[in-house]
Amino acid sequence: MPQTGGDASRPLIVARENHPISRANISPNALKVMYRLKEAGYQAFLVGGAVRDLLLGLSPKDFDVATNAHPDQVKQLFRNCRLIGRRFHLAHVRFGYEIIEVATFRAAHTPIDEDNSVDEGGHRVLDDRGRILRDNLYGTIEEDVWRRDFTANALYYNIEDFSVWDYVGGVADAQAKVLRLIGDPETRYREDPVRMLRAIRFAAKLEFQIHADTAAPISKLAWMLDGVPPARLFDEVNKLFLSGSAASAFDLLIRYGLLEHLFPDVTQALNESPDGVAAQLVRLGLAGTDERVRADKSVTPTFLFALLLWPAISRAYQRLNPQPGSEFQQMTLACEQATARQQARVAVPKRFTLPMREIISMQPRFNMRSGRRALRLLDHPRFRAAYDFLLLRVAAGDADPELGDWWTEIQSLPAEERIARVEQRPAGAVQGEAPRSGNRRRRRRRRHPAVSNP
Repeated sequence: MPQTGGDASRPLIVARENHPISRANISPNALKVMYRLKEAGYQAFLVGGAVRDLLLGLSPKDFDVATNAHPDQVKQLFRNCRLIGRRFHLAHVRFGYEIIEVATFRAAHTPIDEDNSVDEGGHRVLDDRGRILRDNLYGTIEEDVWRRDFTANALYYNIEDFSVWDYVGGVADAQAKVLRLIGDPETRYREDPVRMLRAIRFAAKLEFQIHADTAAPISKLAWMLDGVPPARLFDEVNKLFLSGSAASAFDLLIRYGLLEHLFPDVTQALNESPDGVAAQLVRLGLAGTDERVRADKSVTPTFLFALLLWPAISRAYQRLNPQPGSEFQQMTLACEQATARQQARVAVPKRFTLPMREIISMQPRFNMRSGRRALRLLDHPRFRAAYDFLLLRVAAGDADPELGDWWTEIQSLPAEERIARVEQRPAGAVQGEAPRSGNRRRRRRRRHPAVSNP
């Protein structure tokens, strides 16, 4: 791809004939937005990951637009526009289920934050109602590029002449599949430690290599994640593990010493037995989650966190040393203990932890297969997700394969045969098998089942 360009304040410009991006592969709604901005006299660029993906021959899921038009000006152009954000307004232009996000070029250094209404010179930039009095939030495209994190994400597709503008070598890095931070890596990580997780996510998702300079400070600065609000880390964990590259992201988190700052109890359990059944279950479950994403099937944080917390829950359950008849209650308690400790690092909302607790607490109940009461489990609203979790435990060597086979078969039988099967089974047979110790290696490898979701 031949490029033309000038100094650091001017982009290298890849002309239309020298890059593979076609308007046929761009959302028609994104094109509508850019063309209308252009016709109104504003600059309009497709920006970020969409440009990167199109260069690589991938299909973007989101199309974001950058412009020199201010949010209020964008809103005047589109009746279907809504402004969001308090500190920095973004325009969301809705077309049915698709939203095109339009952002105004940002200044290189935005001097205000959520709790400050004056700029560096002491001048008020917001009134008492939060209305912008000075437009020092906004800048030029030359400034905007330095607000972005990685070079491959800092590319601009110009609707004026269909060229690609590249200020930081992002085209070359995208082609070489190299993930490189813009600016000094340590400084950028200190500005926002979540960038370390973003580096892991993009490297896993895109199968990029993290540039040596970008990777070097991560292990040193991993501790800074401890100061990130747990609610924000919940969002980042979902992006890491529910985007189709969970297995790779998990390995990278371990490699760079980040997992222990997200899931300390889980990391301790995995360190004690890196090849144990609990570790195998996590890896099988994450691989299954990736398969579901690739198959365009639904995935939710409920099942994800059941997977990720299982090593800690299993250890807590073993420490409680449950006696026959108390397995369900003790498993519930172990889940509550592990979840409560986890909330200090990654805050998981109750709408996910409550159904997760049901999935986990049902595991001992699968051992109870005699009498008609056993069949009530089939009617539980979380049965399918709990059953899939059982199959993962079987595949990892954490439960007897015969147990999984029995519950698989019982679902396929007519009602009368189900009843006959459980009534023929001796009362009390295998009534309380506990999850196996995480230190025990699995005996056989089985293909992991497709992961379900509640």
